Order: sequence, then structure tokens, then C-alpha cells
Amino acid sequence: MEVRAAYLAAEGFEAPLAEELARRGATLSAWHGRLALSPDPPVPAAWALNAWTAPVTLPVASIGEAARCLRAIQRNWAAYAPLHHRRACLIAARLPHVSAKPLVFPAAAPTAPLGSWTLIEPGLLLASPACTSPFPNGEARFVEDREGPPSRAYLKLWEAFALLRRWPAPGETCLDFGAAPGGWTWALARLGARVVAVDKAPLDPAIAALPEVTVLRQSAFAIDPARWRAAHGAADWLCSDVIAYPERTLRLLRAWIEAGAARRIICTIKFQGAESHALADDFAAIPGASLRHLWHNRHELTFAWAEPDG
Repeated sequence: MEVRAAYLAAEGFEAPLAEELARRGATLSAWHGRLALSPDPPVPAAWALNAWTAPVTLPVASIGEAARCLRAIQRNWAAYAPLHHRRACLIAARLPHVSAKPLVFPAAAPTAPLGSWTLIEPGLLLASPACTSPFPNGEARFVEDREGPPSRAYLKLWEAFALLRRWPAPGETCLDFGAAPGGWTWALARLGARVVAVDKAPLDPAIAALPEVTVLRQSAFAIDPARWRAAHGAADWLCSDVIAYPERTLRLLRAWIEAGAARRIICTIKFQGAESHALADDFAAIPGASLRHLWHNRHELTFAWAEPDG
């Protein structure tokens, strides 16, 4: 079986990934658990938690041989084992340890190369030394704060920042669209940023009272980006978790980018159903943009953009 690329979907998101790969012209030869196997070269896949971009198949006669083959390629590996789990665990035990401790944010994603492997059959390894996620199987785990934030939504913002390896610095200005109840506002203020929290719904009172936070009780769509820039200058960060149709979110982002009213953007794109998934390509086509399904995302993708240097 020839495999030239493999794409790992988040649990329950195999269908959006398969649909996206079909749009990109990638053939799927089989599914191995949540891992889509393709005989075609790798293509961009926003719905993949992790894409295996250089897979090789390795016949192995024993657990020891499997471990030796992997170590001969590189040091760091993460196992994905939907089948033959016991045998995979025995192989993993013979490989160098890779720390999977949750990150204490603020912290950047790991930079060491991390390959992925699985057992297609008891005697057949599929291994890729090159992958698109620095986290094992794309799972970005953090030490959570269970007291400060009013929701767990801040985790997807942390994940986006960790992957960018950059986050708001003290004193930078952040717009938080769709801020209520305040999970992202809390996370931004905790970094020392000045936050303008925008939402028609009220913020959690403890978040609204933070000294770094200014609250605007209005819709994010009612703010004219050109007027905002004229009055306040460009925001260092525009962060948006607004619940809106993708078409409306796309118009919002384009308006802020075209007005030069934000230097960096992090935005979740909410999808109502399969019929809207193709709109993801319009977001990805914006120069300087990236799009991916984070481990902490649900039926949404996270859009990231930065203005060109200079």
C-alpha cells in the first residue's frame, strides 16, 4: 500500500476533513482510525489536527526491530495507535521519552522535530518524520486555570498563541470581539495587554472590573474599522470569537485588514453545516493568513493573520 500523505482528524471531524481533501483533489485510499491515508502528495488540510507529510512504510518482524527502525530515522516520535495498541505501547517503551507534560502558558509550542507513527498491521509500521503539528497527535495540552476565567474558551486562544510562538505583550492593545462572558478578555488581560471587550451581552463582572479592560456594549459588526483607526490607531491584536455565519465573519476580517486597523488577527470561524465548509478556502486565500482546526476547537477553524513586515 503506497501512502504519500496522512491526515489525522479530531474525533468526530472525519467528514469535514474528507470533504476538504476531496476539494483539494487528494484521493483517500483508507482510514486507519481517525487517520486518513492518501496515495497522493500532501495538500493543505485545515481540518487535520496533524498532517503526516513524509510517511514511509516499514515491514518489521519484532517489537525491537520496530523501535530500531524508528530510532534510525530520528529521536522524537509520537504514537497513534487505534489498532494493535498493546504492541504499539511495547514499541513506544523502547523509544526515547518525549515529554507530554501540559504547557504552562505563556509558552511557545515545542520546536524539536516530532514524528508520528502507527501500526497498520502488527508487522507493518507507517512512520512520518515530518508532521505539521509540534504536539503529539496535534493535542495541545495546558495547565488549566479553573478559578480565574469564566469559561474554558481561553484554551483555544492559548493554543493559537503557542503555535504562533507570539502573544500580546504588556501594554499592547487588543480588541476582543464577542467577548462575553470574558474568557478571552481574561486571557489577554492576564498577559498585561490593554483590552477593549466588545459584546452586546454583559461580561462576567469580575472580568469587566479588571483594570486593563474597557467594555463596549455593542456589536462588533457595528464598529467601522476606518473610523476606529482614525480615532485610536491600529489595534495590535484583533481577537474574535464572535458567533456569526462564515460569510459575515469573512466580510468583517476583510474590512479590518483593508482598513489597516489591526496588525494581527486571531479569529474563530463558526460553521453551521457542511454546506459552508468550502468558505474556508476564501479565508485561507487572504495573503498572510493561516487556517487550522485546533485541538480545542469544536465545529470551527481558527484563522490567524499578521500584517506584512515593513
